[in-house]
Order: sequence, then structure tokens, then C-alpha cells
Amino acid sequence: MSILSWDDFEDDSQKPAAPEQQPAPVEPQKATNSQMVSDAGNASPDVAAAQPLRATQNRGSNPTDSLARASASLEQLDVAPGLEELEMGAQRVQVDDKAMINCRADLNQLVPFKYEWAWQKYLDGCANHWMPQEVNMNHDIALWKSENGLTEDERTIVMRSLGFFSTADSLVANNLVLAIYRHITNPECRQYILRQAFEEAIHTHAYQYCIESLGMDEGEVFNMYREVPSVARKAAWGLKYTQSLSDPTFKTGTPENDQILLRNLIAFYCVLEGIFFYCGFSQILSMGRRNKMNGVAEQFQYILRDESMHLNFGIDMINQIKIENPGLWTTEFQEEIIQMILEGTMLEIEYARDTMPRGVLGMNAGMMEEYLKFIANRRLAQLGLPEQFAGVNNPFQWMSEMMDLRKEKNFFETRVTDYQTGGALSW
Repeated sequence: MSILSWDDFEDDSQKPAAPEQQPAPVEPQKATNSQMVSDAGNASPDVAAAQPLRATQNRGSNPTDSLARASASLEQLDVAPGLEELEMGAQRVQVDDKAMINCRADLNQLVPFKYEWAWQKYLDGCANHWMPQEVNMNHDIALWKSENGLTEDERTIVMRSLGFFSTADSLVANNLVLAIYRHITNPECRQYILRQAFEEAIHTHAYQYCIESLGMDEGEVFNMYREVPSVARKAAWGLKYTQSLSDPTFKTGTPENDQILLRNLIAFYCVLEGIFFYCGFSQILSMGRRNKMNGVAEQFQYILRDESMHLNFGIDMINQIKIENPGLWTTEFQEEIIQMILEGTMLEIEYARDTMPRGVLGMNAGMMEEYLKFIANRRLAQLGLPEQFAGVNNPFQWMSEMMDLRKEKNFFETRVTDYQTGGALSW
């Protein structure tokens, strides 16, 4: 007894006789199909001739039959290219095979973990998830529209902060997905980078949500990085470090190119996210402390918490690259990195003076300058470089309470265990 299947089923009423009673015409038809499939699918005649007879019989004799083309294509499928330079039958990935850059192990194999801290940061990032719509903006809208709600200096601070951050996070996201992700050859680190890219999208969404809620001129705010010199200079400084990496032909593997990648990581993690964000964030958070623009301040608090984790991850990744590639960390390169940190600090001080020509919110440009020098020393120390500003202190101790700077410590120094979801945080 033969077993019927749906593949064998056809309506007998639509044909004069069963094809299996007349086997003679099959071979010529098969040859015709082979030739036509070869022409349509760019397959060799030998491959096309090997197609299952049942497929051509069941689906008719149409030489352009899509199933036949698909079957011909699968005959030529090569599984090796999807394994990123691994051959079929190669050994499974071992922990020691993994590396931050220039790794030749299969990047599709997440485990076993080599960098447990990277995976933990991914989990912490997921635990921190929040969305802008969670934040009530009614108080901010009323205050922004009120004639006497904010001083002109306070309005300038809000505008400039949203103007810089709305595009800065887009620049960071573009750099992550178009440059950094390609060249970091470790799957658990890539997992966190994907999470970070998503968070950058949320941050850009948050700024847009604030701008729309307050009824600001969107064109003015989003073009500020092109039109306001103190904002434009920060954006231009960051962009110059992605030019080489955004080239699709750029590859690591030489000391020169590996240093280009390392320079990019330091520029974006330590300067752009680790220095450029701090003046604007401290200004907006100071407003929140004074019961002004509470909705904007709450979102900035969530964003700063995310950015603190980005910074931690970036520094751990940079230091791991240094450990695995000691030849990159030359005296000359260290001097260059120190200069980068100093340049970033000077640009942020320039921005502070532009946004605070007078004292406002219990701070002034001189206090902000000392704070930024304190932050710069911190970044240098985290990279194992000598501090450049002697005798500076943190004039904004309340910032440590608002964002908890202790969370910026190197992963190997401490573990953060007190993360909460966005809606659970309180002032």
C-alpha cells in the first residue's frame, strides 16, 4: 500500500490520464526544463538536471517555475561564507579564541563568555529600560508658556541643551552602528553595543518629545549644531574621528588602523559622552532641583544614567584593547590622547561660557570650568593617564547624588546592583 501525501495530490478531473502511465515523454521534458532553468537562474546544466523529478511534474512544465529556480539555487548554496572565515567542520569557539579586535573566531557564537562584564552591562541596560512617554510634561508646558515662568538665561540653557543633545546622540548612534560595531570582534560586546544603539534612539526620541511638547521651533533646535558656534565646534570635533572608520573599505589589523579605531573609541566614549554631555546635564538637573522643567529634568536624569553606563562600558573596552594590544599604547599615542581630553574639556568650557554669560541656577561659568576640569582628570585616570589639572574639586557635589558618579567606576573596581526601571526612579 502506498502512502498518500499532499505533494502527490492532483485533481484527476482536470487531466485526461495519469502521467505515470506514460513515462516515455518525461526525459525530453526534463531536458527542456534543465536548459530553461539554467538560463533563468544562471545555474549550470548539470545542477539543473539534478532537480527532483517530482517538483517539475507536480508544478507543471513552465520553464520559469519559481520553485524550480529556488531548488536550483539551493543546490549551489555554500554554507561556509556565513561563518566569517571559518570552514565547515571547524572546532567550536573556545574562550581563549576571543578577542576585542581582529578576532578570527566565529562571531555568531555568543557563548562561552570571555568578558562577563560586557554581558552584565547588557543585562543592566535592559533593566534600566524606559520610554519618554512615561514622563508627564504638563508642568513643563505651563512653565514654558508662562511669560514669567523662566528667565531668558534659563530659556537659553534649555534651548541649547536640547539643540546639542538632539543631534549629538544621533552622531553617537551613527558611529556605533556604521563604524564601531563592525570592528569590535567580540559577540558579548556587540550585544551591549546593540543595546546602546537602541538607547541612543530612545534619547533622540526623548529630545524630540521635549521639543514637540514645548512647541519649540524644530528647525531652529535641530540645526543648532550647524548654526551656533559653541555647539557646532563640539559636533565638528566628534565627526572628524569617524571619517576613516565610516569608509566601508577601512579594516583593522595593522598598528596604524588599530590606533585609528582606539582613537575613535576614546573620542566618543571618553570625550563626547564623558565630557561634552556634562555641562548641559548639570544645568538641566539643577533646574529639576529648583522645581523647574521637571519633565525635561527627569528625562535627562534617565539619559545621564544610561550615558554613565555607556561610558563605563567604553572605558572597560578601551582598557581591554590596551591589555590585548600593548604595542598600540605608545608614549606618543598617550600624549595624543591627553591632548584629545584637553581639547574636549576646552570646548565644553567654551560651551559653558556661551550658555552662562551670567550666574544662573546657583552656578556660573567659573564653577562649571572647575567641574569640567575635575571630570577631565577623572577620564584621564580611568585610562591610566596622568591628571592634568592640579587642585581642582567638584563644586557640584549634588551631581553625585543626582546621577551617582560611583557608577562610573571601572567594572573591576565595583559592581552596580541597584538599577531600577525608568518609572521607578524618584527625585
